[in-house]
Order: sequence, then C-alpha cells, then structure tokens
Amino acid sequence: MRGAPSKKTIGVAAVFTAATLVVLTICAFFVGSSSVGVQEFWAWITGAPVSDAARSILINVRLPRVIAALLAGAGLAVSGAIIQAALDNPLASPNIIGINSGAGLFVLLAASFFPAMTWLTPLAAFAGALCTALIIFGIAMGANASRLTVVLAGIAITAVFGAGMNTILILNPDAYVGASTFLVGGLAGVLFRDLVWPAGYIIFGLLAAFVTANNLNIMMLGDETAHSLGMNVTRARLLMLALAAALAGASVSFAGLLAFVGLIVPHLCRFFVGNDNRLVLPFSAVVGASFVVACDMASRVIFAPFEVPVGIVMAFLGGPFFIYLILRNRQGGPVAGD
Repeated sequence: MRGAPSKKTIGVAAVFTAATLVVLTICAFFVGSSSVGVQEFWAWITGAPVSDAARSILINVRLPRVIAALLAGAGLAVSGAIIQAALDNPLASPNIIGINSGAGLFVLLAASFFPAMTWLTPLAAFAGALCTALIIFGIAMGANASRLTVVLAGIAITAVFGAGMNTILILNPDAYVGASTFLVGGLAGVLFRDLVWPAGYIIFGLLAAFVTANNLNIMMLGDETAHSLGMNVTRARLLMLALAAALAGASVSFAGLLAFVGLIVPHLCRFFVGNDNRLVLPFSAVVGASFVVACDMASRVIFAPFEVPVGIVMAFLGGPFFIYLILRNRQGGPVAGD
C-alpha cells in the first residue's frame, strides 16, 4: 500500500494538471487539417480582423469539438472512478462492463423510433447506461462474484448490446447519422445543439460526484465497517452507480462509444494523489478532459490529411493498459494507487 501523498505533492499535481488542460485546450483550436493556425486563433480571441472562413471554422467546428472533448473526457473519467470504487474493482470502467454499449443501444433505439425528438437522446443514453449498471450491480452482489467475473459479464453484455446496435443499423441504416463513427467513438461533426442537454447532465453529475465522493471512501472500508458507520451500503452503491451511468450515458450521447477513458485516467490519478476519492474524482475530471483533448488532436494529425475517429486512438492506448491490469490483478500485485 502506497503512503498518502503530501500536500505539496498534491498541490504540484493540481497545478500541473490544470496547466496541461489549459495548454491542450488552446492547442486544440489550431491543430487540424484546415489552414486555421495560431495567427488566426490569436486574432479571433483578441478581436482582431480574421477571415470569415477562419472565424467559421473556429466557432462552428473547433469550439464545439473542444467543448465536447472536455465534457466527454471529464464525464467518462469520473464515471470510471466511481465504478471502480463502488464495485471495488480496478478492472471496471464504463466500456469494460458494458455501460457504454447499453447507452449506445438505447440511443440508436431512440433515433429509430423518435427521430425528431433529439432532446430524448441523452435521456435514452442514461436509461441504457442505468439498465446495464443495474445488471452489473446484480452480478457483482451475487455470491462469490469475483472481479474477473464482473469483467467477463460486462464483456458478454457488450457483445449482446453490440449485436443489437448492428441489427438496428442493418434494419434501419438511417437510425443514426454517422453511426460508423458513433460505434467507435468520435467527435468530428459535433454541433452546439448536440451538447445542450448532455452538458447539463454532465455538469450536474460532476458536481454531485464531488459532493458525495466521501461516500465512496466509506464504501472502500468494507461493507461491515460502512454499515457500522450508519451507511446503507446497498442504497449508496446503487445511487453512485446511477450517477456513473448518467455521466457515461450523457457522454456517449454525443461522443459515441469512447473506450478506456474511464479505465486509464482514474488509475493514473490514484498513482499521484492516492485513494481519497475527494481528490481522485476532481483530478479524474481534469485529467480525463486533457486526455480526450490530446487524443482528439492526435486523431487529426497522425494520418493527416485524413482523420481517424478518436476512439481508435484510445483503443490503441487502452488495450495494452487493460491487459496490464488483468495480469497485475491475477498475480495479486498492486495496481495504481494501491
């Protein structure tokens, strides 16, 4: 068990992560295949004359894309941190245990049956994520359900829901515009109107998570200890999983099935700030936002002038990390933050 980091270490980590987020966010405005660069960006933010084409790209393309990356990164990272703490499972994350797939399936169902009701998308995503979270909760609470059992169940659920999504797209190809990008996760083409409702859910969910973070700390002491401290553990765990489902579902509704944000980021944060969720959750929000912004920039330039969905970049990073966690867990070794 690693000792708790000093206040100085936490302070340095806070300054570094905040500065990194600011720098990456600024860079995201002038990195891409278009001709808009640093000069146009600087002219835009200072009010100097800038061409109509550059202004249109910055306002209508880059700005909503950057906001989407920040929201999705923060939402998925905090969702993953909550799930790992609530289930006491370092291998869990929204995509690993099927929450993302459940949200994606319900989004496609809503797009098929209620195509004109765009405001319904985040609600459908939350419903799908919550249903999956309840299934996983039931499995996790079952007799002798090991960490690996929960992960395997999540993989099975993901396969079933993935088949459901593919069936919808075969029967109704117009169910979701850009569905191929949606299935791997991507931020290209995100508009302000796509973010209005999800942004509200994510911001509210983040604030609720920060306020209730100490409940996760109590749960991590063990069910018996938590009960002795007056906590209704089952109810508290359900509420935290519902909160995680809301964050993941809202993120999936506009960013698609982004993978591994909720797996990698919480472990990275625990390595630097320890296991106190009052620190882990806000750090996860900032680092998660930075991670998605950085991956999105990479997706624009790695194969320039072609652009790949950001979910592909994340899969290349997250797959090996997940294998590492499985091996560490099977060998009984510590994971980040332990």
